[in-house]
Amino acid sequence: MNSESRIPRVLGAVFLIQAVGSLSSYLLFNATVGSGSISDSLVNISNQPLQMQMSILFEMITSLGIVALGALLFLVLQKQNKAIALVALGWYMAEAIIVAVSKINAFSLIPLSQEFVKAGSPDSSYFQTLGTLFLGAERSGSTIYMLFFSLGAILFYYLFYKSRYIPRVLSAWGLVAAHLALIATLLTFFGRDLILIALPNLPFEITVGIWLMVKGIDYSKV
Repeated sequence: MNSESRIPRVLGAVFLIQAVGSLSSYLLFNATVGSGSISDSLVNISNQPLQMQMSILFEMITSLGIVALGALLFLVLQKQNKAIALVALGWYMAEAIIVAVSKINAFSLIPLSQEFVKAGSPDSSYFQTLGTLFLGAERSGSTIYMLFFSLGAILFYYLFYKSRYIPRVLSAWGLVAAHLALIATLLTFFGRDLILIALPNLPFEITVGIWLMVKGIDYSKV
């Protein structure tokens, strides 16, 4: 198997790794933080530090996956339009950096929560203020990196559609999902939490990942 046929299959595997890492981090983080008050969240984090650490680890894997995904997508799609592929790669690199940096706030929640519990979980103190700040910054980071992801994905998936490297129905699904993610992100910026409309992107990444791993790309047909 030559490198030209290997790269699409590696790309498929990275799609899957990145999707699973992102989903695992999201589920673990929300299960740990919970939906109660900030005091409840700090107690939950203090009681489950390993779960929070695993959430951060999965997000670091996701960040590395984004770098690899962007690089591989650039290699595969640059022949369609190198300038567009390069801009999309830049958006993905920005996304990866913001994902990693945003986890500093999640890390900070662990020692803060432990000190909060040691202090007897006071009803009103600077612990809640700092916890609200760190948690808000972490969630704001998620919104910002989704913006960079959406912009990069729209460009890459457009090049996939143009290339016919994968079935056009898959490319169209990706384009619709990326636009929905962009709309959801912009609405979130203006205080409308409709992030659920970005969900179609996750099954797309899993589906296209499996397709590329199994089918690869037959360059003779494009």
